[in-house]
Amino acid sequence: MTNHLFDGLLKKGLKTPEKAFATLIDGRIFTYRDLDNDTAQMANALIALGVEPGDRVAVQVEKSIEAFFLYLATVRAGGVFLPLNTGYTPSEIEYFLGDAKPRVFVCSPKKKDALTPIAEKAGAKLETLGVRRKGEAPAGSIAERSADAEKSSNVIERSAGDLAAILYTSGTTGRSKGAMLTHDNLLSNAEVLEDTWAFTSQDVLLHALPIFHTHGLFVATNTVLIAGGSVIFLEKFDLDTVFAHLGEATSMMGVPTFYTRMLDDERLSKETAGHIRLFTSGSAPLLAETHRAFERRTGQRILERYGMTETNMSTSNPYDGERRAGTVGFPLEGTELRIVGEDGKELAQGEIGSIEVRGPNVFKGYWQMPEKTKSEFRDDGFFITGDLGQIDEEGYVSIVGRDKDLVISGGYNVYPKEVELAIDEIDGIVESAVIGVPHPDFGEGVVGIVVAERPIEEEAVVAPLKEKLAKYKQPKRIIFVDEIPRNTMGKVQKNILRDTYADLFNR
Repeated sequence: MTNHLFDGLLKKGLKTPEKAFATLIDGRIFTYRDLDNDTAQMANALIALGVEPGDRVAVQVEKSIEAFFLYLATVRAGGVFLPLNTGYTPSEIEYFLGDAKPRVFVCSPKKKDALTPIAEKAGAKLETLGVRRKGEAPAGSIAERSADAEKSSNVIERSAGDLAAILYTSGTTGRSKGAMLTHDNLLSNAEVLEDTWAFTSQDVLLHALPIFHTHGLFVATNTVLIAGGSVIFLEKFDLDTVFAHLGEATSMMGVPTFYTRMLDDERLSKETAGHIRLFTSGSAPLLAETHRAFERRTGQRILERYGMTETNMSTSNPYDGERRAGTVGFPLEGTELRIVGEDGKELAQGEIGSIEVRGPNVFKGYWQMPEKTKSEFRDDGFFITGDLGQIDEEGYVSIVGRDKDLVISGGYNVYPKEVELAIDEIDGIVESAVIGVPHPDFGEGVVGIVVAERPIEEEAVVAPLKEKLAKYKQPKRIIFVDEIPRNTMGKVQKNILRDTYADLFNR
């Protein structure tokens, strides 16, 4: 009996079971044997809670090694892992649980009281995770249930096409979409990245990313796992902690914000970072100037790649070869990428158009949204990414914009419509338009352009949003205007707004 993803990821690591998989800054070390035993116990605990093959296990917890093991345990139990951003408010969680109908919902103890009625309404069993730290697992937690469960090595049989995870990506209409990722979507991408980025069992990855989205959960950990390597597992990105452990690592994955903050620290130098064999960046565009500045300070050229929730990774700058600033490299092996015009026909080299991709990395579709799924795929199987790009004469892909006004702030996707709806509900607001403009730290900063029926303070708009939206979605500035520019068809001209306020955070 085989579990396509779990068995594939652990194949190399379990050949050396005493090898360290994860080292934590509190001193704990987990070997591959520990990983196998702990995920077996956790999987059995989930099964005891009623999880059957195909059932969703929704999770909103802070980053911890136990939270990562819960991902593997869910896959091992035949379930579908559904990670949720730790910044989501109870009202946002209510939508996700109502839509996904998970069998089990795991949350932080401090949020249990607020989320209990929401879980009950969705028909989910509410559990807390139970982070052990150096003591015993908290009573009544998944960790406590796991401690008493059998350390069986059995796994629930799952094939390549079965669902392994659902990750929600907000819709431009305000309704979030659940991207369904199969066992083979994740395993095939990990296999390709292992080869493309030359990962081996000797690698040690400094892991400072969140684990509720593709980058930190799948790209980072799956790639290390399949290579049989190790991670230094940080609970968050903290400069002091990063520099304290950078010397023990061979690789680091980050978002542009990580690298801009490292550049602002005098400790970044060839001595502290020059030994790292690979720095990668993703989740948001890396400014060419950041790329060049990092190389000047460290002698290292950051490797930028391109992917999204629905496709995992699709392109990468080369490991051996020129890592060209401002580009995302070439399509990965097995992935096809093309640039098409509005008529759906492929454009000539160098022309800007819509990026479409096809390959084993591309998701199965949107959860319970067959019509939306159909509209996002061409008849020949290519997925319409919604990003605009071009391919130069040497084959390098560049991302030049987005055709859906998506804002990427600090590596997180912010969909303007959702923020606009929240702003428009505030008393005294006539209408709003939300845009993203260049920000020196976050890549893009969320800005609300607002028309009010009477004089209102900026804080009077920002304050109500704190209860409705995750922090990364909240506007960093509110600009009041007499009217929002529109074309003759009445469509808001966000391009004009972006140009007008392009230097807002650089003034």
